[in-house]
Amino acid sequence: MRTVFSTLFLLLFYGCLFAQEHLSSDELFQEARKAAFDHKNYPEAIRLCRIALAKSPDYADIRVFLGRVYTWSDKTDSARTEFQYILERQPSYEDVYVAIADLEYWNDRPAEALQYVNRGLEQHPRSEDLLLRKARVLAAMKQLHQSAEAANQLLAINPANAAGRALLNSIKDQVRKNKIDISYDYTYFDKRFDQAWHMASLGYSRQTPLGSVIARVNYANKFGEGGVQGELEAYPRFSNTFYSYVGLGYSDSDIFPRYRAGFSLYANLPKSFEAELGFRYLYFSSSTWVYTASVGKYYSNFWFNLRTYLTPGDHNLSKSFNLNVRYYTAGADDFLTLGIGTGISPDDQRNNINYKINNNLLSYKLNLAWQRTFARQNIIGLYATWYYEEYQEDTFGNQVNLGVSLARRF
Repeated sequence: MRTVFSTLFLLLFYGCLFAQEHLSSDELFQEARKAAFDHKNYPEAIRLCRIALAKSPDYADIRVFLGRVYTWSDKTDSARTEFQYILERQPSYEDVYVAIADLEYWNDRPAEALQYVNRGLEQHPRSEDLLLRKARVLAAMKQLHQSAEAANQLLAINPANAAGRALLNSIKDQVRKNKIDISYDYTYFDKRFDQAWHMASLGYSRQTPLGSVIARVNYANKFGEGGVQGELEAYPRFSNTFYSYVGLGYSDSDIFPRYRAGFSLYANLPKSFEAELGFRYLYFSSSTWVYTASVGKYYSNFWFNLRTYLTPGDHNLSKSFNLNVRYYTAGADDFLTLGIGTGISPDDQRNNINYKINNNLLSYKLNLAWQRTFARQNIIGLYATWYYEEYQEDTFGNQVNLGVSLARRF
């Protein structure tokens, strides 16, 4: 009986080998990809690629894929052999430069990776994959100005390249560690108040090894009364996954919170998602605690963010919801934003005085924002928000806010 089973096993084994030998190179390539991607069976993928290459030795897609499987299997010498085979015979093949640059970069050989990237760009100067890798490699080598140039070249070709935009944002934080900004907001009421509100802000931010730190002074004129507020904010980063927001503010004026504090913990999640949990604290004549949560998602050159603020009260729970959609037109500082929401935000310095007046009344809002970089280091922003607010029970009025900001990185 054992002999019968052994014979059947050998027949099946050799039958599979015979069938694979008679598959085309393309069919073997597809089987190898399934083995690698669907089953993580790299030895089987390597074996199938070898059979395919015995039929078609110069099939570049298969040989480069084999080199990548060797790379994932930590067989770097074998991977280099496969890549060099194509480089010698098909020097205009773009993907081989991408693949060998990845191999060298992942193995802490950025100088070698840069050589291959530059050779590839000589053949394909508008390659997004190669420009992205050039920017990454240069950033790893701390050649940040050259890295930013490569990232800007990439975004000039394709402003929707999310990876390039994120990299450029990171580079800007490292190269230009300082930013100064000034802004002005004008708020008009059709019914609620006779006088318009005015607010001006001056801020300075500094990028540190732990994250950015921001100092800000706000001046506002509301109800015919002027007041000043000082704020200090920081965004400490704990790892590639977690970072936080910490904020403190103080004012001796009644038109700002006497004390303001906040904390949020952010997590960068798979599939370009981001989640946040935190709280805000406001003190006018009494304490108000607000709890916040949000989820964000990057998709292509869009960023979606849904946020809620929850404020416990004596008899009810005040709720605020906001949805913002941002479309990046070029780099990280160039975008258009459309937002809709309900309720009051404690982070809105123009309007959070409503926590003192009455935070239980209904409000709806629509906001638009446009921001653009000019002359490389300068940023201009224009903002508009329309509020439809219940300022007395069952009585609504319109509130329109217009704002402009200027910033300079240095």
